Parts: sequence; C-alpha cells; structure tokens
Amino acid sequence: MLTALRHADLLTFLDGRTTVLVPTMGYLHDGHLSLVRRAKQYSIEKEVPSVATIFVNPTQFNDPADLAKYPRDLERDKGFLEAEGLDVVYIPEVDEVYPPGQDCSVELPEVAFKPRLEDEHRPGHFEGVCQVLARLFAMCRAEAAVFGEKDWQQLQVARALVDILEMKTEILPGETIREPDGLAMSSRNVHLNETEHAQALAISRAIREGGGAPDWREAERVMYRTLTAAGMEVDYAVVREASGLVLNPDEAPGLEYRCVITARSGGVRLLDNGPWPV
Repeated sequence: MLTALRHADLLTFLDGRTTVLVPTMGYLHDGHLSLVRRAKQYSIEKEVPSVATIFVNPTQFNDPADLAKYPRDLERDKGFLEAEGLDVVYIPEVDEVYPPGQDCSVELPEVAFKPRLEDEHRPGHFEGVCQVLARLFAMCRAEAAVFGEKDWQQLQVARALVDILEMKTEILPGETIREPDGLAMSSRNVHLNETEHAQALAISRAIREGGGAPDWREAERVMYRTLTAAGMEVDYAVVREASGLVLNPDEAPGLEYRCVITARSGGVRLLDNGPWPV
C-alpha cells in the first residue's frame, strides 16, 4: 500500500487513472472498513485503484473544541487499511487541500441548507463538507466514492453535490455498521463512558420503534419519547422524505421516507437513521 503525503506522489502513482475513493477523517472503525471493502470490491470489478483519504477537515467544524478533540491515530489507521488490501492512503496537509489564496467555495445543493437538521444544528458544517468533497473528488480523480448511510444527510449532500457541480463521480452507499448491542459505530463512541454508552442505545431503539409506527406523526412522538425517557438531549427526531429531507410524508406522498435522529449522551452528539415504515 502506498502512503501518499503529497498530491504529486498520488498523481505519479495514478498515472492518469481514475479511482474509487473512501473519504475519511481517520480514527477508523469497522464502519469505515466496511466502506473500504465496498471500495475494494468496486476496484476489482472496474480495475481502478482504491484510495482512502485521511483528512480532518477544519472547515466542517463549527466548534473549534470539537475539532481539537477529534481522535487521531494515523499508524493504527494505516495498519487497518493495509490489512484490507487498499492501494493508496492519501494524507494531505491543509494547505494542499486549501491552497492559500485559492477560493475553494462551491455552490451548495438544497439538501445542505433546507432541511433544518444538521445544517441548522451545525452552522457552516455542510459548507465545509461540500468544499472538501469537491476538492478531494478532483484531487483523487474519483470516478466513484463510498459514503456510509449512518450520516444520512451527508450521503444525500454528496449525491446532490456531484449533480449540481456536474462531476462524474458515482456515489456508492454503504450500510450502517453497528456494535453488537445496536449502537451505530462512530468515531465519537470512544468518548462515551459505560453509563453513557448504555444510555445511547435508546437511539437505535427509537429508530426501530419509530420505524414500526403506522403513522409518521406517531413515529416522531415514539422516537422523541424513547429518547427523552432515557435522559437524552434531543436535537431532532423526525420522519422526512429520504432524499431531500425537507418534506414529511403528507407533503410528499408515495415516496421513500427516513426516520432521522440526532441526540446527545453525556455531551457526545450521535446520529442514526432508518427507513419508515419498516
């Protein structure tokens, strides 16, 4: 596996070839590695190199303290990626992704600012996500990129971004990977103590119970009740049309819908989602 620390090293290796990309911020877990396996499968089928990036993107953190405490372990991450048979890990510096003096802003798709979900609770987050994805897709010559379904709004933002920018990058979804007890895997889980971890199980339980409700309004009530009964602080627990994430089922009949939750346990902000109705 090649470890590319500069863009020139990556381009030399690619020699004009396109790639399948897994963008990450590192501190990898089995959820990330499932995306790497999806990319590796695509790589073999399409005969293109598989690339993962490790880049803690400063522009998508609206809270500097959140950026500062984001867990990092590059040597551990590289070991995981090499064991999966990945072709390249690209670990760029900030000034390579965002060259000084270069305007890296991009037009935002509506799903990045209209739903009032992550966009409202993390102001500026999706501006940073869209900036870094546009840069990494271009820098890595990505013909395909893999994103996990756990961050459902981010997945929809990535899909809409390539359309609005007319980029030829196919967005491949990867299913949410869970702990044995049902908690969705996240790099943030490392910050949970035993009590908080047990409390956070209410999120996946709320997704299951909400998904089983016959009416979307009841689904939202069930999710909120399940979360608050466990003592969690709820940012949102809603049922929305699955791609745009703005309309409820009454406003957009006959489409696919998603239960979407963000809630906090011990100050750790956790996301999850699932289909409605199940």
